[in-house]
Amino acid sequence: MAGVGVGALALGLSAYARTPGLGRVVQQPVPFSHAHHVGSLGLECRYCHPHVERAPSAGYPSTETCMHCHHELYTDAAALAPVRESWRAGTPIAWRRVHVLPDHVFFDHSVHVRAGLECSECHGAVERMPRITQVAPLDMGWCLDCHRQQPRAARLSDCSVCHR
Repeated sequence: MAGVGVGALALGLSAYARTPGLGRVVQQPVPFSHAHHVGSLGLECRYCHPHVERAPSAGYPSTETCMHCHHELYTDAAALAPVRESWRAGTPIAWRRVHVLPDHVFFDHSVHVRAGLECSECHGAVERMPRITQVAPLDMGWCLDCHRQQPRAARLSDCSVCHR
């Protein structure tokens, strides 16, 4: 019986190791802390990701969103220099994607959010993350398991729903 447990653990660790991006911290142009902004200040996900309910992608926060507060708070902080430069130049901040799906996979945030899924179901407890990391494998098996568990979830009998 112990052999089965060890085998399952080895298989699980092997799958974890093969999942690109899982647990990896991506260097961002601004050291944004979700733990501070979401956890301590209580900002909602939709404040910085306003398109999540109506677009396939949640999108990245605009410089204007950052400047709502940072035109008065921490105005000389070195860490916010890229935000000030973005504002001055009128160019977007070059955020880097943390959750990366294969090119052949199409994921629509708006469909999932409108169906009642919470951001944390895929993105984890961001309110405790100083830097965002990918906590779910986001592979086909993981998606199918979720769809099987959701009473109202679409039954994915047509592969073209997710694969383009």
